Amino acid sequence: MKVTMFNQTKEVPQGTRLIDLLEENEKKKYICANVNNRLRELDYIVSEDSEVVFLDKTNSDAMLIYQNSIRYLFAMAVNRLYKKVKVVFNNSVSRAIFANISGINGPVNIKELTKIENEMRDLIKQDLPIKRYSTTIEEAKKIYNNLGYYDKSNTLEYRPEPTVHMYKCDNYLNYMFGYMVPSTGYLDDFKLRLYFPGLLIQYPRAELGGIIPDFTDEKVFSKALKESNEWGNITKASSIWQMNKIIENGQEREFINLCETKHNNMLAELGHAIKKDPEIRLIAIAGPSSSGKTTFCNRLRVELLSRGLKPVMISLDNYYKNISDVPLTEKGEPDLEHIEALDIEQFDSDMVRLIQGEEVQLPVYNFHTKKREPGEIVKVEKGQPIMIEGIHALNDRLTPSIPSTQKFKIYIAPQAQYHIDSQNPISMTDIRLIRRLVRDYKYRNASAEETLSMWENVRKGEFTWIYPTQSEANFVYNSELSYELCVMKKYAMKVLQDVKPDSRYYITANRLLKFLKYFKDIDDKWVPCNSILREFIGGSIFYDN
Repeated sequence: MKVTMFNQTKEVPQGTRLIDLLEENEKKKYICANVNNRLRELDYIVSEDSEVVFLDKTNSDAMLIYQNSIRYLFAMAVNRLYKKVKVVFNNSVSRAIFANISGINGPVNIKELTKIENEMRDLIKQDLPIKRYSTTIEEAKKIYNNLGYYDKSNTLEYRPEPTVHMYKCDNYLNYMFGYMVPSTGYLDDFKLRLYFPGLLIQYPRAELGGIIPDFTDEKVFSKALKESNEWGNITKASSIWQMNKIIENGQEREFINLCETKHNNMLAELGHAIKKDPEIRLIAIAGPSSSGKTTFCNRLRVELLSRGLKPVMISLDNYYKNISDVPLTEKGEPDLEHIEALDIEQFDSDMVRLIQGEEVQLPVYNFHTKKREPGEIVKVEKGQPIMIEGIHALNDRLTPSIPSTQKFKIYIAPQAQYHIDSQNPISMTDIRLIRRLVRDYKYRNASAEETLSMWENVRKGEFTWIYPTQSEANFVYNSELSYELCVMKKYAMKVLQDVKPDSRYYITANRLLKFLKYFKDIDDKWVPCNSILREFIGGSIFYDN
């Protein structure tokens, strides 16, 4: 066979594994490989002429495998130290995994953390092989039931295939819903940190060039994630099998109302907080792509109107500089996501003048000529708040002349603690990506490939401009709807299934399809017309769609 790698082509014998193609001193540098546009483990046996690209810790697909593997290693270490103990993994602050251990007589303390880390380091030192094999659904269920992981067993009830993959390492069996590294020796880069009532597992991040981020205790987001976890406990719907049981029991309509009521309650809480503080003049709203910002702004406006406030909505987009004055990207293209693409000086001046009661002629950005033009003349009455929404809305560089006491900052994003099973949390980023895939196809006639081709740059902009300012938020609005993947499944799968195996985006499409197929469907006719979900599937009361 011919294998092309590192810009060279060579012949290799049948039965060659990917890892055997690497020099000995480079084998642990890479996590996996892209083989003819398919993501493959390093133990994969090459069976045809192939183009191979080895992926390291700077690649997001590779780091998903690393994260799967580090969760596996942690669960294995705990299993070796304690019997009849269960580990649950959740999304957490500071881009880390939260691990909760039940059955060790109280919360984890520094002594227990040290024991677990030492056990993990010992397993890494032994460099034990991690082998994949297939087994029947029934056999896998027996293994999980013996370990006390009944939710993992229950999830398999909804797997359409008759077999399932598992991984074995030194007689330990488990599956973290994805590929793994070849051996424990690959996993030496992690940190453990106590975080009551459990601990955090920090690991390298691709967006940081493969290093572990500094820990930041984001209090507002920690609270939001804790509330999300409590919500899962209240609804008994924090994993796929629980959600599917709700549907099987004919309770989906009640559950939809329950989820939407949670959003109503948060809006009421926001309305009360804004109403009771007469100093608030500027309401700033920001969040990453597909968080539901547009619908949220409309609903917040209605909420404030019901309290006697008459908010004025001003678009940041109208403050773009003329295209010739916009900063350039590394590729020499206009960077419309850069804060300096906005006329900060004019925006700050206009907002101050409006707050002072002056008449101001707002600009309008003409996206055809890519220049600003004169717009409507606006005057804001005393006590009338201004609402702004955009990628830079929470950044104080935008409004340096307005005192912080006059600003109320809202960060909106799905803060989900939703799981395939208790050891496999669903990424909040994946929820947003699925929303965007569905929306782009419906409203822009964009294929999955078109949306996925933009996603890397979208994420880059989020890390550069949104996440650094999110900790300044006065309120985190959790736009997650626990039933949404059951509604969007049919839309998302249709779009994703059009991605062909020879596409460079097949890896991501295939990964999303793998867990979407577990969900049962909910008819979207039950989704309220003012729901955030309508922003993506259509039928919103706020738009002509």
